[in-house]
Amino acid sequence: MLPNKNNINNISIITMPSKTYKIDFDKNIARGLFNEIKSLTQAIYKILITKRYKYEIYDWNYGIEIDDLIGMPKEYVKIEIERRIKDALSIDDRILDVYDFEFFDVYNDRCSLCTNFIVKSIFGDFNFSLEV
Repeated sequence: MLPNKNNINNISIITMPSKTYKIDFDKNIARGLFNEIKSLTQAIYKILITKRYKYEIYDWNYGIEIDDLIGMPKEYVKIEIERRIKDALSIDDRILDVYDFEFFDVYNDRCSLCTNFIVKSIFGDFNFSLEV
């Protein structure tokens, strides 16, 4: 049934709460709840550790593609990682912008790259770090 044209002006937009379960990724359990920035931080982490197109449960827009960057020149990887992180996080409407990327080499059992960046969200700005 189509809405009555007289009622179109009575539509109100409701923002859903950002409350979610707190996941302990080390112990693989969900315990407690949190909201706003903490909830968004967890959502960002989940998006950036999920390989895009790999899991049928997720939409094809969810996750990030980074496997093809292994072994590529570091300067190319930095540019691509920044672009791909912005693309991956664009699906969350709580995120307004992602900027000020910094990159650091991490030498552990494998050579990897760590990035820090700022997330501008509807809850405020905060720093986020990720080892790639």
